Amino acid sequence: MTEPKIVLPDFSGHSTVSVMPALTWGVASPTIPDDIANADRVVLFVLDSLGWVQMEERRHLIPNLSALGGGAATTTAPSTTATALTSISTGVPPGEHGVIGYRFPAGGAVMNALRWTTSNGDHRGVVDPTSVQVSPTLGGGDWEIVSDRQFIGSGFTAAYLGEHTPYHGVWHPSSLVAETCRLLAEGSDRIYTYYDGLDHVAHVHGVTSRHFDLELSFCDWLVGQLIDAVPSGTAVVVTADHGQIDAPEIVRVSPDCLDLMAGRSGESRFRWLHALPGATADLAAAAEAAHGDQAWVRTKEQIIDEGWFGPTVTNDAANRLGDVALVAHAPVGFDDPGEPHADRLVGRHGSLTEAEMLVPVVYALT
Repeated sequence: MTEPKIVLPDFSGHSTVSVMPALTWGVASPTIPDDIANADRVVLFVLDSLGWVQMEERRHLIPNLSALGGGAATTTAPSTTATALTSISTGVPPGEHGVIGYRFPAGGAVMNALRWTTSNGDHRGVVDPTSVQVSPTLGGGDWEIVSDRQFIGSGFTAAYLGEHTPYHGVWHPSSLVAETCRLLAEGSDRIYTYYDGLDHVAHVHGVTSRHFDLELSFCDWLVGQLIDAVPSGTAVVVTADHGQIDAPEIVRVSPDCLDLMAGRSGESRFRWLHALPGATADLAAAAEAAHGDQAWVRTKEQIIDEGWFGPTVTNDAANRLGDVALVAHAPVGFDDPGEPHADRLVGRHGSLTEAEMLVPVVYALT
């Protein structure tokens, strides 16, 4: 199998980190034109798992999205929800905001950032979300949130959207449009709307399934309904946190690596291996020998030097990383006992392949 090209985040160019500063303060952005950034009203609609590659393969299913201006941009490394949504909200790379993956060490245990839990349960009493993520949320501007009610009050919501931002929860996906338009009619001028249905379908059924195509068509319908319903002069911007691929196989980390490890973190397609004291070089060599045909193998120092997490990596962020990363380029994931049900998934993301890293930043001015 031919190794694909590695796609690194383009933090100084076409990247999702430039979206929020442009829409909040009018900061010049390669991804957002001035007429969109300076519109009187803006709706930023984040469709979880809407990858650019998946869109390009299915233009016949998405007439509304296909009619929008704009194009592709890179998301973050890893290409995972917790990291990428936080970068969209804060407008800074992961090395600055510190939410550097799906699962990372915090408060003496490996924490699931989306659930803010460890193997011992809720971790909010141990680690305050606002102490992990200290960058201003939503660009430091006055936004309102429209999303599923289930996320109200969660640790991750506090970390990436802020504890006090007005949050309008909905019961049903179609209500995202109704609630967004209600807020616009009442005078709100910056609204962040989020929907995660496509991500769930991709994980369970895969991106090559009929299920995915139908859910993508529904997302396109939502976009069309939103554009038709918002007042004249409203900018609608659609972006995403990552793409996704079908990678149902879970590969066991080699025993040669396990003998040199103290633990694991990250996620299946961006698996961090934590070395025993003094064993990083040997672990990197063992990982390359065992898994170099399936993954890009990098040490923490190499990843920081190559700018995967941005030009600045704080000490806190660096301390949340492992020592050696297995970043899958083959359609597989790597195991971790801390993720006992990962083998049930079909679709996955987190790595640096084009299908996972490229997302849309597309828009219309009504």
